[in-house]
Amino acid sequence: MNLADYFGPAVRRHRELLRLSQEELAERAGIDRTYISGVERGVRNPSLDVMQRIARGLGVDLDVLFATAREIATRQDS
Repeated sequence: MNLADYFGPAVRRHRELLRLSQEELAERAGIDRTYISGVERGVRNPSLDVMQRIARGLGVDLDVLFATAREIATRQDS
């Protein structure tokens, strides 16, 4: 399992649970909205710093996003 493949869907899941738009998350994280979109679609490979900023914007620890990514990967591999 390549966790990087599932990080974007994990971000999207948490963002949607909070009912945030990409623009709102971007503002909270101090990142451009198009970058958030790229992360969620898997076309951007965020640095650790950016991943932490996204996690803070979502109000979760980074390990929670990784756990969600693992969960998504496990479900898709089933």
